[in-house]
Amino acid sequence: MTNGVRLKVKKLVEQAKLPRYAHVGEYGDLAADLYASEGLILEPGSTMAVPTGIAMEFPSTHGALVEDRSGLALRGLTTLAGVIDPGYRGEIRVVVTNLGAAAMELKTGDRIAQLRIVHRIQAEFEEVAELGDATRGAGGFGSTGAR
Repeated sequence: MTNGVRLKVKKLVEQAKLPRYAHVGEYGDLAADLYASEGLILEPGSTMAVPTGIAMEFPSTHGALVEDRSGLALRGLTTLAGVIDPGYRGEIRVVVTNLGAAAMELKTGDRIAQLRIVHRIQAEFEEVAELGDATRGAGGFGSTGAR
């Protein structure tokens, strides 16, 4: 089941895996899994760009966001800088940081992140002197009472 968006994926190394949805259909996954194309060890506090061994071709109407995998995030592995623009054709690398207290080993073929395909919207930004009123107003973190 697709919504008509077909993405071309080029394997840059033999052991690379194409992105894959673990659950498909009416209540399927929001994002596809991305896989490490080589093994490495992330020391506590370190940040690395993990290769996936793939490059993708997006239509001009779409791009992607790279998101955490919840199980890895719970262990301290979080993703950073995860925007893939439609015109980018290079290798997809996942920037990760190990926030945990122990080294984390990633093996070739491990699921390391999720790829969420997004529709590209190009907004116009208009400078104004005042903004309209809204119920929330300028309330930020913790303004809803959830802390």
